[in-house]
Amino acid sequence: QRKDEFLAMLAHELRNPLAPIRNGLEILRATGSKDQRVSATREMMSRQVGHMVRLIDDLMDVSRISRGKLTLKLEKVALRDVVDAAVEANRPLIDAGGHTLEVDLPESRIEVEGDLTRLAQVLGNLLNNAAKYTPDSGRISLSARREGGSAVVTVRDTGMGIAPDMLPKVFELFIQAGRSIERAQGGLGLGLALARRLVEMHGGTLDASSPGPGLGSTFTVRLPASGQADVAAQGAGEGEAGQQSRPVGTLRIMVVDDNVDAAETFGVILDLLGHQTRVAHSGPEALEIAPGFVPEVVFLDIGMPGMSGYEVVQHLRAMPNTASSTIVAVTGWGSEADRMRAQKAGFDHHLVKPVETSAAQAILHAVSSGLSSTTSSPH
Repeated sequence: QRKDEFLAMLAHELRNPLAPIRNGLEILRATGSKDQRVSATREMMSRQVGHMVRLIDDLMDVSRISRGKLTLKLEKVALRDVVDAAVEANRPLIDAGGHTLEVDLPESRIEVEGDLTRLAQVLGNLLNNAAKYTPDSGRISLSARREGGSAVVTVRDTGMGIAPDMLPKVFELFIQAGRSIERAQGGLGLGLALARRLVEMHGGTLDASSPGPGLGSTFTVRLPASGQADVAAQGAGEGEAGQQSRPVGTLRIMVVDDNVDAAETFGVILDLLGHQTRVAHSGPEALEIAPGFVPEVVFLDIGMPGMSGYEVVQHLRAMPNTASSTIVAVTGWGSEADRMRAQKAGFDHHLVKPVETSAAQAILHAVSSGLSSTTSSPH
């Protein structure tokens, strides 16, 4: 129990310094030099931050599963959406290795009963594994098909392969198929173990095969398919992309975080996006600013000394000017229990540090659209 509590605290503390680093990279991307070397260095740093976030998330998820604390949000999910999310998240690492990625999806729609985020994590771990263990300029393929009552996803690579005696062990915790000085990316040996456990929680299987060292590997996911195959709806992802491409209206936004670097850099990002931003570094300071500034959106850190975010949100909800503001919890704690506690306390959304700009923008788009419709509607 103490080990699990320590891991949770470790993940929280590691996420805090990553927040201003990711914010700083976003600022450099928006305002930085056009020098190709600077751009390449910035993208490299961004990939490495993403890699650290993945390591922290894997560490926490394994701890949650071992304690029976990880729950799934089951719904009908299109396999195409799972694949798209996994590919998007791992594209930077694949491109960095100069790999060719081939994705083969059927025209017919395949649905499974599952948690989209967790299934994307499974395929993401397999793609990440393929990219790490494949020498530069290799080939990775991802294919999906329906076999009877099962949805089958296969990830193949032309990488270092797996020795026969290692095949039964690759899904064990803390096992790596081989430590090599040539391998550019490290890991904790958690990705495959976590992927298999998540697949099994969905009632499926995850298996590995390889002709041998140097001959590549194949990982096969089988999940129970929902209903019958039907024709895929065209433009399923176009609505979301179109929504993201619409300009965001200017909003009054308050950022509250005792981590000065995280608060200031996030404030700069919001300014660059065209919003009017105020920053506070404590709960009392935020409550002093709020009545005069009247923020439409508040990004509020939970773990602040003196007055926590839970206390601040209750005060903001009690103030006439901020009672209906959109208040977003920003925290290093990301379990389902943490999300539920934030919701009960009065938060509208819950983001885990380091916050991705795209996640914050999605919330701002929704708020801006809601304000526009309210303004234009007589109701």
